[in-house]
Amino acid sequence: MFDGSIMSIHIAPEARAPMQPLDEARLVAGVGIEGDRYATGRGHYSKFPDIREITLIEEETLVALKRDHDLDLAPIEHRRNLTTRGVPLNHLVGRRFRVGEALLEGGRLNTPCRYLDLVTGKSAYELLIHRSGLNCRIVEGGTIRPGDPVRPA
Repeated sequence: MFDGSIMSIHIAPEARAPMQPLDEARLVAGVGIEGDRYATGRGHYSKFPDIREITLIEEETLVALKRDHDLDLAPIEHRRNLTTRGVPLNHLVGRRFRVGEALLEGGRLNTPCRYLDLVTGKSAYELLIHRSGLNCRIVEGGTIRPGDPVRPA
């Protein structure tokens, strides 16, 4: 059992566009986050079938990168939609969980790509192997905000 929360929400309107922080987001079941590149089909990987309606990463990963490797990777830089705290993302593949009003299902672990190193100028790729977050599908939509709880369904 876990009892986590959303720390931040980010979207990008299209591939390679800077991530934009949001005070709230509308999740649309089977589509994605309203305005995000993968909800509109304008993401770099949109042409490749996959579970990618919403992506999450643990704040604990960002803390460990700083502590263990002196690498600052801010929530606006990591290219995931939600930064969570207290949520064991690697254990949620194939499981459903609540994020605020919404119901998500863990699809697969996210794999890091070298694009992140390119856009940030930081060497995060190898450090994020097995810790790059979780790709999910949105089963039930709703509005979410930083501070909302993340809990098992």
